[in-house]
Amino acid sequence: MTKQFSQKALEDFNLIDQATKRNDEQAYAELMKRYKKPVYHMILKMVRNVDDAEDLTIEAFAKAFKNLKRFKKDYTFSTWLFRIATNNAIDFIRKKKLETMSLDTSFQDDSGENITIDVQDRGLNPQEEAIKSQKIELVRVFVDKLPPKYQRLVKLRYFQELSYEEIAKELDAPLGTVKAQLHRARELMYDLVKGKQQHI
Repeated sequence: MTKQFSQKALEDFNLIDQATKRNDEQAYAELMKRYKKPVYHMILKMVRNVDDAEDLTIEAFAKAFKNLKRFKKDYTFSTWLFRIATNNAIDFIRKKKLETMSLDTSFQDDSGENITIDVQDRGLNPQEEAIKSQKIELVRVFVDKLPPKYQRLVKLRYFQELSYEEIAKELDAPLGTVKAQLHRARELMYDLVKGKQQHI
């Protein structure tokens, strides 16, 4: 039986073809534009922290775009992307041992199909540890392309995993300045995720 996809899902498939076959930067940008907000809001519900949700949204798109050539059109792009984003957020939650209302989450893909993601309560297995290492390497690719003034900030946040307060203390800078500069650094990283895929 042939699965019926919505018009939006078919448009996504076309954008994916443009992105992977012609390395069309506009196609990557359009995919991010379509799903950045819903992915962010889903992650925010899981981690309940605006700054962490923004970080994890960048990571989700970076991982999805890096693996876009492996995407098979058995499911909608939104289903695939949300699973990547959810798994990434779960990895973060386990690592931080955050208290959450529930790790069970669900959403509707573009075909109206309910997707439920069940989470087992366990520590990181070797495969998850490998994914975590790949994620760090993925982010490192973008960090090295940032202007020098942002690189140290991002490394303290992503690699040393310091809080905003700890970064402000480390750099002897006002907390507001640290937050503003990290926000700008994230915007630059979004641009790199969207438009510099040929360099990954």
